[in-house]
Amino acid sequence: MATCDDVRENVKKYYGSRLETSGDLQTSAASCSLSCRPLPRSVTDALSLVHPEVTKRFYGCGLPFPAKLEGCRVLDLGSGSGRDCFAFSKLVGPSGHVTGLDMTEELITASRQYIEYHQKTFGYEKPNVTFVQGYMEKLSEAGLQSDSVDVVLSNCVLCLCPDKRAVLQQAYNVLKEGGELYFSDMYASKVVPDHMKEDTVLWGEGMGGSLFWQDLISLAHSVGFSTPHLVSASLIAIYNSELKAKAGDIGYASGTYRLFKLPKSPVTSEATVTYKGTVADFPDQLEFDSTHCFKKDVAVEVNGEMSAILQRSRFVTDFKIQISDQPESGSESTPQYCHLSPFLLADKLGSSVTKCSKTSK
Repeated sequence: MATCDDVRENVKKYYGSRLETSGDLQTSAASCSLSCRPLPRSVTDALSLVHPEVTKRFYGCGLPFPAKLEGCRVLDLGSGSGRDCFAFSKLVGPSGHVTGLDMTEELITASRQYIEYHQKTFGYEKPNVTFVQGYMEKLSEAGLQSDSVDVVLSNCVLCLCPDKRAVLQQAYNVLKEGGELYFSDMYASKVVPDHMKEDTVLWGEGMGGSLFWQDLISLAHSVGFSTPHLVSASLIAIYNSELKAKAGDIGYASGTYRLFKLPKSPVTSEATVTYKGTVADFPDQLEFDSTHCFKKDVAVEVNGEMSAILQRSRFVTDFKIQISDQPESGSESTPQYCHLSPFLLADKLGSSVTKCSKTSK
């Protein structure tokens, strides 16, 4: 079995020198990120201002752009070419700050070359983005302090990491209470067998290291996060016939989830919440995830965990919250998480493989 260091070195080589553009990837992951979910105007504007050379080397598989980032301190795990970081730089504004972390020296060096360009493009007096070389599993060694970040984001990098629990634990540690991990990644329809994890190309493509989607829920809970909330999903096509044969009956999907760092052992009570329409870009309704759409001035009942999220997160000022007099009952002994499957959501949305694929080379 390859060691964590071996896996990291293979990924560095794959993304640092082997791949020149996102078109070199053998799946539709990157094209899914661009087309399968509509974005608010502020995000599309920010992305349009990113230097084209930075965008060309983007390898993400989703759209990790949560609402209400202005003034936030943001950490992007596996920042790659820096595309998302520079877009976040625009979204957080001059009072916010973005840190991009990547283990690949070539990508960090390339990203730093465009800091001044984006500072001037956005009209900032000083840069509000920095790039740091380091490992997602060892954020403290990279200089990231505990309880220092409002939002941790990542785009298709957890599937490249051999120790996923360590990544989630480190993200949890650096987040402030009420902070959020909002990330897109590749997921497998079943547990990926060990022999696929040994294949360097499968791993580099994200296929060998993809989590079975249900395992994300247990991992999140084990490090202290709230239950993951599925935001969006799309199916992923495999272009390369050899890789497709190796995958067999395992399907892949891109899923974007949001997890929150809540107080330990909080008293959770159901609540009636009313959205005020105050989040920028969302005056009429706020689509919080795939099952929660809050319409302005319409009261909605939510469970204890969602109530706690809205009370503790940066969204607290955007809702009128009326707490129930009774703590939430624990009547459901075995929670059902089918609604968190990216595969079911993709089917529900009518997202076919062809929707996010392109002609195979």
